[in-house]
Amino acid sequence: MHARIVLNALALTPGGSGVQTYIRNLVRALPECVEAELAAVVQSDATGELPSGVAAMERRSCYGVRRSLEGLRSVGAADLVHGLDVDLPLRPGAPTVSTVHDLSFLDVPWAYGRLHRVAKLSTMRRSVRRADALIAVSGFTADRIRHHFRRDAEVVHLAPAPGFAPPAPGDVAAVREAYGLPAEFVLHVGNLEPRKDVPTLAAACREAGVLLVLAGGSIATVDVPAGARLLGYVDVARLPALYAAASAVAYVSRYEGFGLPPLEAMACGAAVVATRVGALPELAEGAVEWVPARDPEAQAVAIRSLVADEEHRSELAAAGLAAVARLSWTETARRTAGVYGSLGIP
Repeated sequence: MHARIVLNALALTPGGSGVQTYIRNLVRALPECVEAELAAVVQSDATGELPSGVAAMERRSCYGVRRSLEGLRSVGAADLVHGLDVDLPLRPGAPTVSTVHDLSFLDVPWAYGRLHRVAKLSTMRRSVRRADALIAVSGFTADRIRHHFRRDAEVVHLAPAPGFAPPAPGDVAAVREAYGLPAEFVLHVGNLEPRKDVPTLAAACREAGVLLVLAGGSIATVDVPAGARLLGYVDVARLPALYAAASAVAYVSRYEGFGLPPLEAMACGAAVVATRVGALPELAEGAVEWVPARDPEAQAVAIRSLVADEEHRSELAAAGLAAVARLSWTETARRTAGVYGSLGIP
């Protein structure tokens, strides 16, 4: 009889950002890497995100504090419970694993509203202290866990989804026409929130004389900066061509637990400009044009140079493709299964 593993996937929503991408792709890859019965606790609007090998344990749709409270509920009989976004039940009744994406609520509290931060901190502290094993999505996050909680975590890197690859030229032309994009532009993909520091990037693009295009923004707590163009949510099927169409993909975040969009961009053959945050220095050294945070003048110099130098863009793109070739969701799932094995679950 197989062991029963219950995954707390309440953070999963259709679309979504980094955490949702992690949950979606890990849940799809796990059935091939574990000999266990898999079930996932999901919100009602996310049941369609689960593969056939994972049973849905449907809960009402809820967000913010309500979702944190929902995550405290029992998940029933299980041999192991894995909180895919930290959360664990109050009484799991089985060994537990908690994945920690970042400790931004502790490290950059200024980036969040007080109520949201207090609720997340309470959940994080309880889960990280009580979990039998911890997974960190980067060495940086593992270091922050050690700093704040004096606990070790297994580092399991994320990867670009299988669909992220260099697109056909016709697809690039089609996405450029669909959005009315100019020949040269800088692309940022992600939420509009303080730690992403999009206003500084926008100032750099204005100084460099290049249009900044913003894609994503399912969370928007800062205004769209002057001179930038907001596309809003872009279907994942169009993202590879959008990445490839950009003169450069920029990510000047002040804090990240991992930072998946730059790696997605590299997988699509884009040149990346970024700050040294999250997993990027661990995975992409030599494949990124590094810029200092909160310095629009220095960022403008790097952007202007990269847009003007096709040979340098091609070199960065080739280095980026080589860097991400080492990553896969199969390997992420295999390493996650190894953590389960350390707790006696095959």
